Amino acid sequence: MINKTFKSILSLKIFLRLITTSVAFFMTTSPLLADLRGYLDAEGNWRFDDVENNLGAYKKVIKQASKEFEVESALIAAVIKAESDFNHSAVSNKGAKGLMQLMPATASLMDIDDPFNPKQNITAGARYLSILLDRFKDNKTLALAAYNSGPETVEAYGGVPPFPETRDFVQRVLRYYKRYAYMD
Repeated sequence: MINKTFKSILSLKIFLRLITTSVAFFMTTSPLLADLRGYLDAEGNWRFDDVENNLGAYKKVIKQASKEFEVESALIAAVIKAESDFNHSAVSNKGAKGLMQLMPATASLMDIDDPFNPKQNITAGARYLSILLDRFKDNKTLALAAYNSGPETVEAYGGVPPFPETRDFVQRVLRYYKRYAYMD
């Protein structure tokens, strides 16, 4: 009897280990779950966090800025995800600051005092995106390239500049934009 119970428990543990390994493998290889992170908590239970948890703190401000500047919430959220991964205190090696990684000149142009203040940063970034979308006749690809490399650079090249950083940025933002489409 004890031997049979032991075998049942052992079989269950092996089965659970197999399921856990399969889930972990699927999570690391599936592009659909690229932003899903799993971990074992102190009690040995699987916990999952997704991009929604990062977005939650800023969703209201994003919606307000979206409405005020007529820029899709999904696009604003996608730029934030690509630029700072929702880290309001992020600073790039080029000096861009905050959630939407505003350069000091852009922050000054958008008339904000504190680029690390999420509300000011998102509002200024959305306003700047709105200006770029107007300038490039609602072409998201060109507006995003201009957000990354500057509007004059996009105009000088007659399109997306051939810089790997800019091309990668545009593709990442457009990928995140699709993920956040539910916001609009």
